[in-house]
Amino acid sequence: MARRRPPYLLKERTRHGKTAWYVRKGDGPRTRIKGDYGSPEFMAEYEAAIRGEADRAPTKAKDAQGSLAWLIARYRDSAAWATLSMATRRQRENIFKHVIDSAGSFAFASIDKGDIAAGRDKRAKTPAQANNFLKAMRGLFQWGCEAQLVKTDPTQGVKGVPVKSEGFHVWTEDEIGRFEVRWPIGTRERLALAILLYTGLRRGDAARLGRQHVRDGVILMRTEKTNTQVAIPILPELKAVIDASPTGDLALIARHDGQPMAKEGFGNWFKDACKAAGVPGSAHGLRKAGATRAAENGATERELNAIFGWTGSKMASHYTQTADRAKLAKQAMGKMGRNETGLANPAPKILLPAPKNKSN
Repeated sequence: MARRRPPYLLKERTRHGKTAWYVRKGDGPRTRIKGDYGSPEFMAEYEAAIRGEADRAPTKAKDAQGSLAWLIARYRDSAAWATLSMATRRQRENIFKHVIDSAGSFAFASIDKGDIAAGRDKRAKTPAQANNFLKAMRGLFQWGCEAQLVKTDPTQGVKGVPVKSEGFHVWTEDEIGRFEVRWPIGTRERLALAILLYTGLRRGDAARLGRQHVRDGVILMRTEKTNTQVAIPILPELKAVIDASPTGDLALIARHDGQPMAKEGFGNWFKDACKAAGVPGSAHGLRKAGATRAAENGATERELNAIFGWTGSKMASHYTQTADRAKLAKQAMGKMGRNETGLANPAPKILLPAPKNKSN
């Protein structure tokens, strides 16, 4: 049986007799899809076009040379921008949109450290938003200095807002069990939990995971955030859930109409499922739970990096060190109890030097 063509995908024949593929949703713009039909590169471009990430809005003609809006437009055309992940680009686009609305006509050469600090403080009630603003502006001006468009970097020396939160709640085994009772195998909610828990994928990657990413029982995909290639074997527990669940074609976790979910929509939908199960969890909390499980079962830093798509050693070492501390604490507690004689383990003796003889 022929495979059904993905939705919104149009096939046309050029005047040179070649096949061209486009994505068009309703009366929206057409987006050209490159690569061989069905290839990983082709599907990646297709998914980006469906999410509206393939193209950015064109630069406005009124952006005067030397203005902040003009500098941002040049930054978007740079190699530095192209190396950013799609998720980071989308995040910075949202930040730059507000920056352009409020200060796009200002000369970028007039922006100083105080202006950057003021923009950070304006968002300080939400520390993550304030820090993302600072990262976006720092990326812009550091590139501007390198491209010799900007003489000084006004973000230099501006500190981020301290984040006091410990981050996303890590699911406990009891919470995982309660969710599984509420959402049995065969539901989309249980499929989402299994994918998040047994792959360690972030919510954006879990939302776009489809059969095109599976080869010989292994998930092969580039992560949205870091653009790192991961190869994740599908565990028997996950395979059993996938086989018994309703799935889409381009995305395993699909809407009721079979279409992929956007990352934000997926996150909100999964939060509702957590509330229905009476657990305080989130999609990212399951990723942390998976990392905790792996570390406690002896996974090394390199193995954790391979699974979760981390680079460097910071994140992996956090989980391995936490697991090691738990094991050491458990071993040490045994030494604080009573020994085989029934007496408490004695405290070590402290030997003092013998007193010296005093001469009369």
